[in-house]
Amino acid sequence: MADRGACGILDPMSMEVTFLGTGTSVGVPMIGCHCAVCSSKDPRNTRRRTSLYVRTEETAFVIDTPPDFRQQALDFGIERVDAVVFTHAHADHIFGFDDIRRFNTLQKRVIPAYADAETLADVQRVFNYVGNKPLPYGLYRPVVEFVEITGPFEIGGVRLTPLDVQHGRKMTGYLIEHGGRRFGYVPDCHTMPEATVRALRGVDLMILDALRYTPHPSHICVDESLALLSKIGAKASYLIHLCHDVDHAELEARLPPSIRVSYDGLKLGGTGNAQVPCAGNDTERKAI
Repeated sequence: MADRGACGILDPMSMEVTFLGTGTSVGVPMIGCHCAVCSSKDPRNTRRRTSLYVRTEETAFVIDTPPDFRQQALDFGIERVDAVVFTHAHADHIFGFDDIRRFNTLQKRVIPAYADAETLADVQRVFNYVGNKPLPYGLYRPVVEFVEITGPFEIGGVRLTPLDVQHGRKMTGYLIEHGGRRFGYVPDCHTMPEATVRALRGVDLMILDALRYTPHPSHICVDESLALLSKIGAKASYLIHLCHDVDHAELEARLPPSIRVSYDGLKLGGTGNAQVPCAGNDTERKAI
């Protein structure tokens, strides 16, 4: 689904990002809930667990593999994954990792998975059958090279800088750079150290946690997210990791012009479309 009324902040020949999922750990609609958002006919209120797909002319990688990862790949036509990047090892961010094995088959190669040491240890504990060589006798498992992040690294010319974020336990956000463009990705956040704020200041695009309207012990709420975004000063921002307290249209109507609400399937950048909100153009900003 295209997001109309947008400015060319992501170079169409540089990067394309696709929001594979924008929801909280239980997704929206929630099982057994019949509230207005869970019953909504607006497709933007249907939220799979949070994940992001980044593609350039040279490479494609996914950030986190939630339980919905297989369906996300089918729904949004994801047929290439050159690498996996993890933010942290909570269930809603890693439990679809086994489905990486299909991309081993499609691409006939080992796929690297990047994470900080703590996250990597948890992923390897949960998926203790995953190795970097195919098993004999046709047994089918992901073939992955686990790579510990100790500083900035590159995937196909895209530079990723890990950033410290507090989210109850270890959580790594990322500054992602390619083709002269910079964007930040912090889908889960309770507090952000000043050093991380400085690293993100002035990015072209910021994607940030905004779980709900009321405070939460391990996530920032909408008002806290807006306050943090004002410190970061991105040219454009999208809110993510939303629960069923948040109706898409209602929240977007109250946001500043440079901030929007993400939704599953939204693409930013890519061939001929650099869909980023235009500051000062609120009429177009609301058009979907």
